[in-house]
Amino acid sequence: MSILTPREIVSELDKFIVGQEDAKRMVAVAIRNRWRRQRLPAELRDEVSPKNIIMIGPTGVGKTEIARRLAKLCGSPFIKVEATKYTEVGYVGRDVESMVRDLMEISVNLVLEEERRKVSAKAKSRAEDRLLDLLLPKPGGQSAHMGYSPSTADSHENNSTREKLRQLWREGNLNDRDVEMDVEVQSGPQIEMLTMPGMEDMGSQFKDIFSKILPSQHKRRRIKVPEAFELLAQEEAERLIDQDQVVILARERAEQTGIIFIDELDKITSNQAKQGGGIDVSREGVQRDLLPIVEGSSVKTKYGMIRTDHILFIAAGAFHYSKPSDLIPELQGRFPLRTELMPLSKEDFIRILTEPDNALTKQYVALLGTEGVTINFTEDGVSEIAAIAEYANQELENIGARRLYTVLEKILSELSFAAPDRSGATVTIDKNYVTANLGDTLQSKDLSRYIL
Repeated sequence: MSILTPREIVSELDKFIVGQEDAKRMVAVAIRNRWRRQRLPAELRDEVSPKNIIMIGPTGVGKTEIARRLAKLCGSPFIKVEATKYTEVGYVGRDVESMVRDLMEISVNLVLEEERRKVSAKAKSRAEDRLLDLLLPKPGGQSAHMGYSPSTADSHENNSTREKLRQLWREGNLNDRDVEMDVEVQSGPQIEMLTMPGMEDMGSQFKDIFSKILPSQHKRRRIKVPEAFELLAQEEAERLIDQDQVVILARERAEQTGIIFIDELDKITSNQAKQGGGIDVSREGVQRDLLPIVEGSSVKTKYGMIRTDHILFIAAGAFHYSKPSDLIPELQGRFPLRTELMPLSKEDFIRILTEPDNALTKQYVALLGTEGVTINFTEDGVSEIAAIAEYANQELENIGARRLYTVLEKILSELSFAAPDRSGATVTIDKNYVTANLGDTLQSKDLSRYIL
């Protein structure tokens, strides 16, 4: 459970997301409320439900990124789903309960990874001893069955040799050697499940069944020492981890701190179909199927029943042709909090290009730096890139900050192609460089429609 205050959460989100202060503050309070709920008396704790949120705004303004960074910051199981992928019960397609099953799967993997890190040192130590056994078998293998026991001198010599091998391994001097060891393989024919679109859940269930029916076998193979060490470390880690405890922890984390991000919520409103969004097949039915999940119900997974009462649901949509009030009233009530994310301006684009820890300009500097090419972005160059992105969004479809990817890639395409041949060069990306590489595209609206 995150112990960060709302102010600290917003400060962390500011490192990656520019603007959208209202949305950041709202999700920060939602996360802090979870921490507060855990400190309530037991009789009151279960009565406090999460305040689900609807984010309203055009594409590319940071809706998904806010939720994704928030989950990563808090160590919460997180899954993003598209509302349009689900259909009403009775139609071919994914049922809404599958999002909870997927969240539980992610939670199990998250806890497993944490447990592996905890036992990593011990697992590697054990794996190292097993690797030395493969490189230098202990004396008394077959001879022990014939009544032979190694002498003290033999044991001392063997231990000395093992320590020398250990030192050689740690220094990387054994990486080219091979060892022979048993490797686990699945017996029987490999079965690929062919499923219809929307029936992936059924396919994964069949795979789980067949994996239990077909026993695993061990096959003797010769492999490189580093690969053998990794396999042995994985085996030792699995032995050290209590799998039952992992499931218990994962279920608790999914139920208490899980976040499900439902994108394109506006696409399942009835009004969307009237505006040319397609046939109104099961749109309202999907909304009704979402009701018990969002309100709180039990969902059957292969790890047991999962309660959804305290999972935080964050929904998002552009709502260009519809509005939140077009959702059925019951579902509106399940999302009491709403925040609008504003379209991005030139000033926002400048900040996006320069301020975040993962700013695009920093990414390109690092990428081309691997080829020995140094690039410098000047202030007027960044300003021109931002102006072009804003212009393209106004004249064409508004795709928000994603426009910066297309503009930058177009500007640097020639340099990226020739970078291996220009090692040691220094290139300045200023206003003249930007216009020189985008001039023809900007002059032709038809051309910019396809390129930008």
